[in-house]
Amino acid sequence: MMFHVTMEQAEDGWIVAECPALPGCVSQGKDEKEALENIKEAITAWMWAEDQKAIRDMSPHQTQLVVAV
Repeated sequence: MMFHVTMEQAEDGWIVAECPALPGCVSQGKDEKEALENIKEAITAWMWAEDQKAIRDMSPHQTQLVVAV
């Protein structure tokens, strides 16, 4: 999957990266390269957490499958 990410420099000099499509998915780094690496990890963690919530909320009568994208 591909996501759009915004980056801006904070007052303290760190680069803040955010994925607007995923509410609350924000990270930072000392430079753009580190911020980009960190937001990729944050996106993965955000999606895993959402998947875990969905699994928890499933009815026991639903069939569960795993699909790779």
